Amino acid sequence: MKVVFRTSEAPLPRLVARLVAQDALPADLDAVVREGAAAARFAGKAGQVYEAFVASDGGVKRLALAGIGHADAADRLASLEKAGAALTAKFLTSGETALAIDFVGSGLSGEQAAAVLLGARLRGWRHDVYRTKLTDEQKPSLAEIVAVAAPEGTAAAWDDASAVAEGVEFTRELVAEPANVIYPETFVERAKARLEGTGVEIVVLGLKEMTELGMGALLGVAQGSVREPKLLAMRWKGAEAEKPTAFVGKGVTFDTGGISIKPAAGMEDMKWDMGGAGAVAGAMLTLAKRKAKADVIGVCGLVENMPDGNAQRPGDVVTSMSGQTVEVINTDAEGRLVLCDALTWVQKEYAPATIVDLATLTGAIIISLGHEYGGMFTNDDALAGKLDAAGKACGDKLWRFPLGPAYDKLIDSPIADMKNVGPRYGGSITAAQFLNRYIDKGVAWAHLDIAGMVWADKPGQTWDKGATGYGVRLLDRYVRDVLEA
Repeated sequence: MKVVFRTSEAPLPRLVARLVAQDALPADLDAVVREGAAAARFAGKAGQVYEAFVASDGGVKRLALAGIGHADAADRLASLEKAGAALTAKFLTSGETALAIDFVGSGLSGEQAAAVLLGARLRGWRHDVYRTKLTDEQKPSLAEIVAVAAPEGTAAAWDDASAVAEGVEFTRELVAEPANVIYPETFVERAKARLEGTGVEIVVLGLKEMTELGMGALLGVAQGSVREPKLLAMRWKGAEAEKPTAFVGKGVTFDTGGISIKPAAGMEDMKWDMGGAGAVAGAMLTLAKRKAKADVIGVCGLVENMPDGNAQRPGDVVTSMSGQTVEVINTDAEGRLVLCDALTWVQKEYAPATIVDLATLTGAIIISLGHEYGGMFTNDDALAGKLDAAGKACGDKLWRFPLGPAYDKLIDSPIADMKNVGPRYGGSITAAQFLNRYIDKGVAWAHLDIAGMVWADKPGQTWDKGATGYGVRLLDRYVRDVLEA
């Protein structure tokens, strides 16, 4: 969705929205509009929208009032995003092609006005590529948001915010695509295409290179599929740093569970088992687009987990790139096998000071947290605080879980260095303990289990049903607050 800027004197679209603070209807409102808003119990709460038709210059205009909440609210930017998103949700298929948001008298700063525009743009994203039977009433018509009399600094703030939007939208695209369209090779192709010309350095490893490196854990997952696995590395060097920061994403482009096959019901959802890799790719696009002053490497371990005659079996032992051996008890606990080799590779290749991995790793995390928070596991209290603060600031919230030797014992194997699963209880924790064994001494590391966050069965604050783009804003905010501070 395009955003353009105009003065209040320029011709405006037929649909105009005014921003209204909570319990503060503008004094200059038409009496009929004011009475109608009161009757509809519109009070300016964040996300409330009231629509009216008013006479104007011999014609009729559509007027929308959008609630932006209290000016002193602790979550002010989130409320403003919610207001912009609510307008888009209301008018996306209204038949109107453009929506003017009038900032006159709003009292907002440039950053705050950009938050309204960001919410409006993000909520307008849909994936209709394969829908051929939509009626005109079902098709999105709204294509342009017109910022009228935006506060000073809004255009610059929007340049920055639009880079965030582009990254989130790219992640949503990758996550939403079916597995016959996005698989390891095509994931790499799309990332290359979107990052072309941005200055991001790209390295791709295929089957041959990963075999030579001894990535037996990742390759064990991939061996049941006709799709060749890939390791994608993207480096944005926007500043000199003693050591870079690494973001690592699980990219299982489809997960049947392998020989330990999943139940048929709902298996189609496993196209989004690459949500961690999708978030990393989207974050790298955002960092490059806004020219972040940071040295960041994004790594995606990309495989497809299938139950072929060549697939690995429960009970197989694989040797990871680190040299540690793993007894594969359950082939549906494949994400940690992909990540462990990706983690080892990025440490050997780039020696990062900090690693944050993102993965749709366990169903257990959804049992624990539902779809409200991503789970966070870390060996560093300072890193935990920074990620928690970043999540609260951008809305990609996290909740910390424990790690400890008692859990570590649950994945000891009688015939190998470790098992890839522990007992039923504490499943998200034992998965994190598994990954912790692949982190070098002195490296600050956090594992984010985002299985409940990358896909939504109902509309959220700035997304429709489907791919949410979770993780992009979290990583971007972390870079802003920590690496660019």
